[in-house]
Amino acid sequence: MSSEAGPRDAWPQALGPPVLSARIRATPEDFLVEELDAFAPSGSGEHLLLDIQKRGMNTAFAAKRIAEWAGIAEAGVGYAGLKDRHAVTRQRFSVHLPRKVAPDIAALEGEGLRVLGHAWHAKKLPRGALAGNRFELVLRQVDGNRDAIDARLHAIAARGVPNYFGVQRFGRGGDNVGNALAMFGGRRMARAQRTHLLSAARSQLFNRVLAARVAACNWDQALEGEAWMLDGSRSVFGPESFNETLARRLAEFDIHPSAPLWGRGGLRTAAAALELETRALADAQSLALRAGLEAAGLKQERRATRLLPQALEWAWQGAAILQLRFSLPPGAYATTVLGELGAITDAAGQAAQDA
Repeated sequence: MSSEAGPRDAWPQALGPPVLSARIRATPEDFLVEELDAFAPSGSGEHLLLDIQKRGMNTAFAAKRIAEWAGIAEAGVGYAGLKDRHAVTRQRFSVHLPRKVAPDIAALEGEGLRVLGHAWHAKKLPRGALAGNRFELVLRQVDGNRDAIDARLHAIAARGVPNYFGVQRFGRGGDNVGNALAMFGGRRMARAQRTHLLSAARSQLFNRVLAARVAACNWDQALEGEAWMLDGSRSVFGPESFNETLARRLAEFDIHPSAPLWGRGGLRTAAAALELETRALADAQSLALRAGLEAAGLKQERRATRLLPQALEWAWQGAAILQLRFSLPPGAYATTVLGELGAITDAAGQAAQDA
């Protein structure tokens, strides 16, 4: 979420017009994120797993601080996912200590960082090694009809939301897409920046297709020639004739429609689904992004068009404060869920912009 106009502002909403305006992240405690671990520590090995709670600190800064504490290169610190600075976040880090001797844990703790637990493990923590994220969010200065807001939250819990990539993927002011086009045109970029720009280009194309499906009211419905994605995995199957079994699995959120993460190779879809995807990505910018991604060697993949928050709960704390709790799978964005409620200003981003 951003205080500036970004790509998400252009994507159509699926569940109706906005029902509120509000502010979030007036304090870091208003945006609590907790990683859901994908595995238990092995109990032995050369990697110390640290369960860290940090406040006002992004993941890269925390990793650097941990490396300095351990006396190792930053490359020896692993983490599953990136977490925002303007939040209270709980996530796991791994520290490579071949001598199997941990420095003083208390010496690592300090302003903005606490160690909640630690254990030994056999391998470095790889990116993506998490089961999801649990969110506790507080919206302040909520302006809207409470009955309408409650009804929208019930609709989100029952139907889900379009699985857009969040504005975080596109950089400040959405600059990553323009920078990706410049990179594809020959501008040299550092390797880390190149990775971010490739992701932004892919995300832009995915969001374009999803926006077309939202506009056509079929983002969570079957199209002829659909490529289906199995819930909780990257497994894709189809196209195949839509039948009662697929209809039941779709209704039970066992499978989802999908849209392309662009790369080399043909699209998986056929018939109406293929026609929609081709038409949505026929503009000049999309064609340039497609060509750049193919030249970079990425391969065609898919992503579900539908996102269902798990265990969605909410509570009013007075007339204008709304607390939300829910969990999302890896790669999904809390800002995407909030986007179906209305216009929500990022107070931390606004403060940075004003400064």
